[in-house]
Formats: sequence, C-alpha cells, structure tokens
Amino acid sequence: MKKNTITDIQNMRDQGSPIAMITAYDYPSACLASEAEIPIILVGDTLGMVVLGYDSTIPVTIDDMIHHAKAVVRGSGASHVVVDMPFGSYQSGWQDALRNATKILQETGCDSVKIEGGSRSAETVQRLSEAGIPVMGHIGLTPQSVKQFGGFKVQGKTPKDAVHLISDAKELESAGAYAVVLELIPVALSQMITQRISIPTIGIGAGPFCSGQVQVMHDILGLFNKFQPKHAKQFHNVGGDILATLMEYRKQVEDRSFPSANESFYMDDHALELIRSQLPDLDNDLSDAVRIMTEQNYELIARVSEFENIMD
Repeated sequence: MKKNTITDIQNMRDQGSPIAMITAYDYPSACLASEAEIPIILVGDTLGMVVLGYDSTIPVTIDDMIHHAKAVVRGSGASHVVVDMPFGSYQSGWQDALRNATKILQETGCDSVKIEGGSRSAETVQRLSEAGIPVMGHIGLTPQSVKQFGGFKVQGKTPKDAVHLISDAKELESAGAYAVVLELIPVALSQMITQRISIPTIGIGAGPFCSGQVQVMHDILGLFNKFQPKHAKQFHNVGGDILATLMEYRKQVEDRSFPSANESFYMDDHALELIRSQLPDLDNDLSDAVRIMTEQNYELIARVSEFENIMD
C-alpha cells in the first residue's frame, strides 16, 4: 500500500483539494482513520490531555509519544503519520532536536514530525530537513507555550502580532517545513498566510480558508467531556453512546440476564453426569443451573437448525 508522502500533500494543496487531518493515539483509531481515507494522521501530544488525563501537553514525554505512535503507524494504512515532538525534546537546540526526531522516526516508523514555534524554531526545522526528516511547523496558539500565553487564547489579533505570524510562516517555509499548522488565529489572518506561502496550511480554529483542517478525534466524536473547544464541531456524540452501552452492560450483569445461553459454552449430558459422579459434594442448585442453561443451548441449536432447513 502506497503511503501518502509530503509530495502528495503538496499536490493536494496545489490542486486546491482540501486536506483532512485527524489525531489518533492508538491502533483502532488509526485503522478507522485509514479506512475513512484521511490523508494525514497526527499523533498529537494532546494525548496528554485526552488520553493520559493531564491538564496540558507539557508533561508528555518522548517515550509517551513513541509508545502511542508505534500503535498508530501499525494501523495507519496509506495515511501519512506525523508525530508531535513533545515539550523539552527540541527547545534546547537543533542538536537535541535532531537526535530526538531521529529516535522518533527510527522507533515508530512514522513519516514526519511536527514542531511548534515560528522564527525561534526555524533553524531546528532547517537542520532536520537537511538531515532528511520532514517537518510540519505549528504557529499561532502553540499549546506547549500555553503558560506563556496565559491560557488557550486566540493569537494574532493585533496588527503587530499578525505581521509577526505572517513572518513566522514565511520563515518556516524557507527553513524547509512541508506544511504549517495555524492554530487559533483570526480567519482573515489565516487567509493572508495561506495566500503568502506555497506550502499547505492546516487550520485548527483558523477558519475555512486554509489548505486543510485538523481536529482532535476525541473532540469531534464527543469522547472528551471536560470541555468543548469553540473550534471543534462534535460530529457525533459517541461518548454518549458508549456511556449508554456501559450502563446497559452493568444493568444486565446485575440482573443476571448477561451472560445468557448465547454467550456461554457447554458440555454434553454424559460428560456432566461423569463430573457429578466424581464430585458428590457438588452443589445441586449449581448443577441444576448448569443443566438448565445446557438445555437452553440445545433448544437454541435446534431452532437454528430448523431455520436453516427452512432456508434450504
């Protein structure tokens, strides 16, 4: 199966085909994203919040990212897999960044990495690109710097900040980034940036004029109920469905309607009698209960056989 490459992603941008990108943190989610033909899967450090239960992405480690990325890559199919470089893995200089990015690629088999920051990360992006490691940039609201921003706030609202973000995007393009995420910035600004650089822009809370969009899977499926970001549309309340299912499971366990004959396994009467003869102290009530379920099973088999004969 041919993987989506950074060339394919660039071609989508050049042809005006909107690029869908979604987060995934495990094998089943990656399989579903791949089956849905999502071009890019992001193993985001958001796993710290929606999977590991942290209050931010800052506690996430390289080992955390590698552990989850391995599972995602195994289920990714043709989807391009990009892995977030977590806080502390690249801020100390491009040498550490190169070493850590190499480790992520070697141990996970992913296709690229993502680094937050504009001009401050440009040299790192350049060094990694020169070493053959594809890098996706990320500007605007960069969650790893949330403490510096004073919270999850829209960025680029003033002329000075907007011009700075446009410059950041251009620097990342010049440094060799193959795409750049624009997070929580005004629609007009994201359009200006998208028009001024030739690499794809991937928006999250940046309006409809980017080359593509990225969302956290748990947000769009209603699986994370601590808060619902304004930029996230809940396409289906899967979390509500799961909760209802779990409650029904608990109810059926409590009223002993599960497991039934359909979910149980049996032995024939002769084997059961032999066991009873060897265990004279076997509780009669228990033995009778087993026999009743066995009879229920035989009745079920008979009904299935009768149905099959009718169908034949």
